[in-house]
Amino acid sequence: MDPTVAERRLRAISGHLFPLSGDLASYRFSTNPTAGEFVKVQGYSVVLPEKLYTGKWNVYRSARAPLKLLDGYPDHPEIRTLHDNFVYAAENFRDHRYLGTRVRDDGTVGEYKWMTYGEASTSRTAIGSSLVNRGIPQGSSIGLYFINRPEWTIVDHACSAYSYLSVPLYDTLGPDAVQYIVNHASVQVIFCVPQTLSILLSFVSDIPSVRLMVVVGGLDENMPPLPSTNEIEVITFSKLLSQGLKNPQPFRPPKADDIATICYTSGTTGTPKGAVLLHINLIASTAGTCLSLDFNPTDIYLSYLPLAHIYERAYQVAMTHYGVSIGFYQGDNLKLMDDLAVLRPTVFASVPRLYNRIYAGIINAVNQSGGLKEKLFNAAFNSKRQALLNGKTPSPIWDKLVFNKIKEKLGGCVRFMTSGASPLSAEVLDFIKICFGCEILEGYGMTETSCCATTMDGGDMLSGHVGSPNPCVEIKLVDVPEMNYTSDDVPYPRGEICVRGHSVFRGYFKDEVQTREVFDEDGWLHTGDIGLWLPMGRLKIIDRKKNIFKLAQGEYIAPEKMENVYSKGKFIAQCFVYGDSFNSALVAIVSVEPEILKSWAESQGIKSEDLGQLVNDPRARAAVLADMDRVGKEAQLRGFEFAKAVTLVSEPFTLENGLLTPTFKIKRPQAKEYFANAIADMYAQLSSSPVN
Repeated sequence: MDPTVAERRLRAISGHLFPLSGDLASYRFSTNPTAGEFVKVQGYSVVLPEKLYTGKWNVYRSARAPLKLLDGYPDHPEIRTLHDNFVYAAENFRDHRYLGTRVRDDGTVGEYKWMTYGEASTSRTAIGSSLVNRGIPQGSSIGLYFINRPEWTIVDHACSAYSYLSVPLYDTLGPDAVQYIVNHASVQVIFCVPQTLSILLSFVSDIPSVRLMVVVGGLDENMPPLPSTNEIEVITFSKLLSQGLKNPQPFRPPKADDIATICYTSGTTGTPKGAVLLHINLIASTAGTCLSLDFNPTDIYLSYLPLAHIYERAYQVAMTHYGVSIGFYQGDNLKLMDDLAVLRPTVFASVPRLYNRIYAGIINAVNQSGGLKEKLFNAAFNSKRQALLNGKTPSPIWDKLVFNKIKEKLGGCVRFMTSGASPLSAEVLDFIKICFGCEILEGYGMTETSCCATTMDGGDMLSGHVGSPNPCVEIKLVDVPEMNYTSDDVPYPRGEICVRGHSVFRGYFKDEVQTREVFDEDGWLHTGDIGLWLPMGRLKIIDRKKNIFKLAQGEYIAPEKMENVYSKGKFIAQCFVYGDSFNSALVAIVSVEPEILKSWAESQGIKSEDLGQLVNDPRARAAVLADMDRVGKEAQLRGFEFAKAVTLVSEPFTLENGLLTPTFKIKRPQAKEYFANAIADMYAQLSSSPVN
């Protein structure tokens, strides 16, 4: 938007508003009853016209920032970059514990040992100085190829202090993708661990930009030999640190509009895309998210979500700002509960997959307990739920009798939780809130919005939505007529979620084509997600515009890819692959090749009256699924891309039954509805089966 137009819009709007009294006077405004012509208050959001006088009333902003989008911490406007943020934290919390780990140098695990903010600051300077001393130019890309541990955070701080671009690498993408990212971003230095070093060395001659590999946790005597023709230096983190301590260099601080990081997303097809995030993007995002939250130096946070993903990355920026102690898990998700018991965090960020497991585990334990224990739990749960719904404080007796034992599952001290990456069902969110006696807020965002574009507001008792806009962005819904989603829909406006503001990324690295695909001429980022506005200005996610969805663990899926692979199976005439964000596995509906399935049945001595009976035979389902696994392995599908259950149908997908378009493509929404019962049955069976 043109600056003069924006200023004129703000002046016009501000003339029709007056501030509320009280503590929120700085952030909340209400309409002037005599002249409230350009803003409508909807509780947690305000609605503005996209253009004065002629625009639709469809632009939503947080009620905490209706006139000017937040671009930083209101109390500390001098913090404009990640470097500023850490300098502020190091100065104010110098002797406070910052980064903790249970893993010792010899690989054993014990109690948490801590590094203070001041010590982390010294290490940050030393690592950055060593890179400068080696002639690594300002603006170079630095790769981080290992899971969460204190050194990851220190290297990231060093990149910010000396104006390097951090580029997270993660092996779930596979070696080919790592090689692609290293070359695409012209990475010059890679920090790794011994395990990932061996992967890098397997294609070391194919990554010519790399000059230095730094091994975290490795010993000099254990360094593998490099090919004699290669000029890459390999050094341990400890040695690089000691060299930097002896020859420190002054900071080369970045500006707010400088690139902070390039976060590559797995995408759905083709090569990974590098989202370019500026310092201002991350500062605005975390400042806006935390505007109404109360973190402080007594808080403890467990870091286990991948730092290569924006959710955990943004969380650490926020925790650092408030002087929170960050304890790292030991690197094994199966031992996460042990880490929680030892660390006893007060703040916990997770994803629906874990919350669903906790929910299922508690429900199963209650059902198995039976008798008096089951009745006591149900009485406690219903009493506490009713009190919360009525805005009352539940009786503490229920915590003493029932819920304190459950709280110990997460260490016993958690007071605040968040959920992101994929939708969390309202039932599970309410269940977790009641059992753990703490606030749990769900948010919505993506790498391209520097994490949260929306977040539930504190004290909001309604579940099943993702809250109001982050105060640093504005959001609108755009009509998608081909899917029958419009702003005129009753009872709620619906459409594609579009975001604009300070946390929105600047584009994909070296990819103008895909950048233009997601931005329109007015600067709105088109997310591809379909949402609707609930009362009080809350956003609810209801669909995807494209045939792309995210599984519960956060992996993106393009179902056509799997359908094309499975179509090579000998039993398959047509295939519809389905998945959603509430489940971690794919399922499939297969229209079978009648003669081939009948021939197989005869060879197995299976008798059936007709094809309809045969497709319902569990032995036939098992044979088709086994053949699908075979062709999937041949096509090198990734683990989460395999269908875990299948339903066979004798009826083909046709134009007549509404399952195909005139160009013979599957109508996905119609197929989802048509096979809804079969899909529900498959997921029910999977949930009751042992974990694969």
